[in-house]
Amino acid sequence: MPKMKTNSGAKKRFKQTASGRLRRKKAYHSHILTKKSPKRKRNLRTSTLVDATDEARMKRLLGR
Repeated sequence: MPKMKTNSGAKKRFKQTASGRLRRKKAYHSHILTKKSPKRKRNLRTSTLVDATDEARMKRLLGR
């Protein structure tokens, strides 16, 4: 049986925490930033965890 391939896009976007959860960046912070408030842009800078409902799917993409 061949090894499972890691999804290259997921590999670049997710990092695993020490407890095994997945860390991700927030969307909507790449362009058209002029109309967004400073508070909104500041909140988009911080990373967050992948939701528990999606975590199994993302881990499968990462080959874990």
